[in-house]
Amino acid sequence: MRTVLLAEDDDAIAAPLSRALEREGYDVQVASTGDDALRQMLGGTWDLLLLDLGLPGMDGLEVCRQIRTHGIDIPVLMLTARTDEVDFVVGLDAGADDYVGKPFRLAELLARVRALMRRRGGSADEPSIEIGDIYLDKPARRVTRNGKELTLANKEYELLKLLMERAGEVVPRDEIQREVWGDVDLRGSKTLDMHMSWLRRKIGDEGRELGRRISTVRGVGFRFNAE
Repeated sequence: MRTVLLAEDDDAIAAPLSRALEREGYDVQVASTGDDALRQMLGGTWDLLLLDLGLPGMDGLEVCRQIRTHGIDIPVLMLTARTDEVDFVVGLDAGADDYVGKPFRLAELLARVRALMRRRGGSADEPSIEIGDIYLDKPARRVTRNGKELTLANKEYELLKLLMERAGEVVPRDEIQREVWGDVDLRGSKTLDMHMSWLRRKIGDEGRELGRRISTVRGVGFRFNAE
């Protein structure tokens, strides 16, 4: 079970967020001050730090700087009620991997957590993925279908890689846009849908009603079907 330290002084946020993370399968401990968060970080082994920027005592920025100074290299997701872009940049410069502004949507925050965990381990680290007749070779950035190489544009390749790494799981549209394009604000455009259409055509999904490799889950995202 992966361990998460949630550094958050507002119990109205900490309690429901802890329950949501536990439902996702994480072992969660809560720290209500910056000093307590740093003490627990230095005294234990953790897989993720969810860090409120506005902690009492030592603030979140200093906690983040301190754990990086001590060589603790775990994902840090910063929570902040501040909306100034400068604050986000300062947080990232202090060593945070990502940030979520308050108030946040729980589904988006959990998606960010999964993305950070995936970057640090698991199937994303495997050099190749083979599902059915699709073979993806990461070091070579090469994809074949039934042994025949496919010509994919850069974003098509990144889109396919993300979905295959998460085979069998619905990947939300916002998460795809953030991981592949680095911009969740694409939600109002057709960019993702156009690339998905091109990708489906190249892997032989276009026009198929049954046995599609990539399924659309309406209102949520897409799923690469594991065979």
